[in-house]
Amino acid sequence: MNNSTTIVPFPARKPPGRVVAIASGKGGVGKTFIAVSLARALAEQGERVLLVDGDLGLSNIDIQLGVQPDLTLAHVMDGEATLAEAVMRIAGGAASPGGFDLLPGSHGIASFADLGERDVQRIAAGISALSFSYDRVIVDLAAGIGHAMLKLAADADDVLIVALDEPASLTDGYAFVKLLKSRRPAARIGVLANRVKNKKESDRIHQSFARACGSYLGFEPGCAGAIHEDQAVKTALRAQMLLSRHAPTSTALGDIETVTHLVRSGTAFETRVAA
Repeated sequence: MNNSTTIVPFPARKPPGRVVAIASGKGGVGKTFIAVSLARALAEQGERVLLVDGDLGLSNIDIQLGVQPDLTLAHVMDGEATLAEAVMRIAGGAASPGGFDLLPGSHGIASFADLGERDVQRIAAGISALSFSYDRVIVDLAAGIGHAMLKLAADADDVLIVALDEPASLTDGYAFVKLLKSRRPAARIGVLANRVKNKKESDRIHQSFARACGSYLGFEPGCAGAIHEDQAVKTALRAQMLLSRHAPTSTALGDIETVTHLVRSGTAFETRVAA
């Protein structure tokens, strides 16, 4: 089945939608789940949303959603399709209540995991152009501190760092922030604590970033809230279903709704100069 969609742009005077990059230093922190859930929650609140799978070599948003795209970023980079042509509808698409659009990434193509500066710039420029047709563009970046991910993050309006209460996650997350700030000193950055058991763990994550960034970078990132550890998330992932459909009363979904409010208001990314 071909799920591709023809994008219907907003009137020419509409400003571009805000681009939010979802990042982490360490892999396996639940970043993609948060990107998908945030896209769905924003769509349910009336925003036209585009979700971009920015993991250029090992994408998995389509796997989480249980869809099979006909076209991906690989086809775009090979000149076989435009970015707009590669966009597909999820849950009816961005024009439907609660639906959003997806720009799928590529699977297991080594050359796409290490694109050159010009190719990364092409993707960044394409995302910027597409943003005029949406209220919000969510870019799910690959883990790590590769130049492509830092470029896409630096070009975003807001950057959400997903972190766990683990030394490796905190250290690698800080490394990403440090490199991002060196590229774009004015970057708006928020930290989201994921898979926390309680408020103590959430506070520990946010305080760790505040101390490290305050001491060495001269600023404290915004607080984007926390997502509690929830078995419903694991079962939704195994079922390849949106959490909002699989477990609409789950604790994690309630947390996602709180994070969505912080993102929409901009509070999640309100950084401040360290005292």
